[in-house]
Amino acid sequence: MFSSEKEALKQLPEASSWPKCFGKEEYDHMELIYYIDRIFIDLPSIPDYWIISRLNKEFKGNASIWYTEMKEVNCRRNWLWGKGKIIKKYSNGTWIWQKTISFENERYSVDRDPYEWCLRQSKRFKAIDPQISTLMRN
Repeated sequence: MFSSEKEALKQLPEASSWPKCFGKEEYDHMELIYYIDRIFIDLPSIPDYWIISRLNKEFKGNASIWYTEMKEVNCRRNWLWGKGKIIKKYSNGTWIWQKTISFENERYSVDRDPYEWCLRQSKRFKAIDPQISTLMRN
């Protein structure tokens, strides 16, 4: 527990170091979600509104327009609500289907880096089934 809000705020990573979400990259929205979830694990006493207030800086381009409009319509909400909206917007059925097809079709070849291939497949697997444990995914 922190003795003051000021002390707790200092523990939050700089907003410039957070992943950005353009809504165009394959996994940028998921990277932002996982990053924020890790903040809540590392700093459980951080209030939701501190995280939500920083999200304006993390969305760029069309994703920023979408987030601003969504926030105007729905007012202030907590992180779980915002996380659900991000997933609904960017992890739709088509996106999950594309990850499933990519996961099933890509085969490893010896001329490629095995680490990169495994990491790419792991991201796809996590996109297909976000509830699966790291142990099961590996």
